Amino acid sequence: MHIGLIGGIGVAATVVYYQRLTSAVTAKGQELDLTIVQADAPTLVKNNREDNREAQASIYLNLIDRLNAADCDCAAITSLGGHFCFAETANRASLPLVSAVSPLDDFFAENGIKRVGLLGTKVVMQTKLYGQLIKTDAVALENELDELGRSYTDMALAGVCDEATRTLFFDAGSRLTHDLGADAVVLAGTDLGLAFDEQRPDYRVIDALDVHVDVLARLACDEISLTELN
Repeated sequence: MHIGLIGGIGVAATVVYYQRLTSAVTAKGQELDLTIVQADAPTLVKNNREDNREAQASIYLNLIDRLNAADCDCAAITSLGGHFCFAETANRASLPLVSAVSPLDDFFAENGIKRVGLLGTKVVMQTKLYGQLIKTDAVALENELDELGRSYTDMALAGVCDEATRTLFFDAGSRLTHDLGADAVVLAGTDLGLAFDEQRPDYRVIDALDVHVDVLARLACDEISLTELN
């Protein structure tokens, strides 16, 4: 299956998607058929903060049309924060849109994870992953949503994570698990790998990007069909 990615939101996350998806498909002994289009991260951040779903959906729809013209079979948004207008986009898209959020709930249930702590954009944390977790309880640091969300966005736009920001996220993860009883901390922002990759905190960390990539890799290798995701 020919996979289409909406990238650029941010660039670091797009690179990780490309690397991990390529590696996953190669490990299955197959070749990846992939096309990436470029969205604009600052525009996404502005629309997300203003909850301007229609404006961002229109941008996505144009990009998905380009992926369709390139003969892609499906499309995916390489940003969990960018999923804030997923429904508005999926309902009108010229290609099936593969969610990064929906597979997470099944993953948590299958791995015995009953409560997760969320890190990501303010909207992701505030809405508990857009209210799409049915089988899993989600918690966030309600009094720190603005600071954590702003720090995440700044890091994503910069494409790098300084030590102060890394410490902020690590401490937040510790409180999510030790104080709020989360079984694991979910990196519910695709650029959080900038802070957590190759790090070893004393709590379980699940990268939502990995779950999404696994679904896309199985689609790319025709191990599952798009209808199985509905």
